[in-house]
Amino acid sequence: MTSRMTMTKPFSDLALAQRLERAEGDACLQFAAAHRRLMPECGADWMECAGAQVVFDGVDSPATQTFGLGLNEELNPDALDTIESFFRGHGSPVRHEVSPFAGVPALDLLCRRNYRPIETASVLYQPISRAAASNMPSIQSSPANPQPGEIRVRAIAPDEAQRWAAINHRGWTSENPELSDFLLAFSSIAAGRDHTISFLAELDGVPGAAASLSIYEGVAVFSGAATVPEMRRRGLQSALLSERLRYGLEIGCDLAMMVTLPGSDSQRNAERNGFQIAYTRMKWQLWP
Repeated sequence: MTSRMTMTKPFSDLALAQRLERAEGDACLQFAAAHRRLMPECGADWMECAGAQVVFDGVDSPATQTFGLGLNEELNPDALDTIESFFRGHGSPVRHEVSPFAGVPALDLLCRRNYRPIETASVLYQPISRAAASNMPSIQSSPANPQPGEIRVRAIAPDEAQRWAAINHRGWTSENPELSDFLLAFSSIAAGRDHTISFLAELDGVPGAAASLSIYEGVAVFSGAATVPEMRRRGLQSALLSERLRYGLEIGCDLAMMVTLPGSDSQRNAERNGFQIAYTRMKWQLWP
């Protein structure tokens, strides 16, 4: 009889969705909190209603939405009234990230109240374990002299926040130049969030990619990944994925998550590095 060790992997079910959505919701809440701390006049605000996290970070901010709607409590018209009033009070559109585990009754209620889908996303996850870490490619993470063609990934020092923001900004702006001012402010705020570690990837000592890792109750949320145009397809993002998984393991996380556009390069890269799709999520917006 042959014995073998297996790694416990959570099923893609309601319990997993509750953990993942709660963790990402907290990451957005911490972003809004950092924004209000750095710019009190921004009006960032948040609350909890019917088990969902409700965040306002500005009318045009991607953090302005709800997370976990219908997952922790049954969605009902009174809860939607309260949430809609919150967003309207801030002059903002009403948007909800909704997992399919919220169920058909929740989706039916949104349809009856004139919500429409505006975006889809793949929510991916991966258990973090010592066994998984041993299969990750080795990445240089010390400040020793790098060898030619060597990738080094490290968590930034406190005085490198603006350097990290500049790399993140360059990576995102290359494809969205019209959003340059917004992305620069967004990157600066992201580097100042609580419960978040910012990472830089360097090639031959030159920083070329940036990413974030937010921590919430054992879940490591991967976000903010961007590479400057001239250093793409050189393995920097795979290195960032591996190093963040190692970091999550060392601080006691048991689960990693990330969100990508369905079928995107980011999704393929995540799946190559051991992530799998938990569910496809839809964002809903209340129509006038």
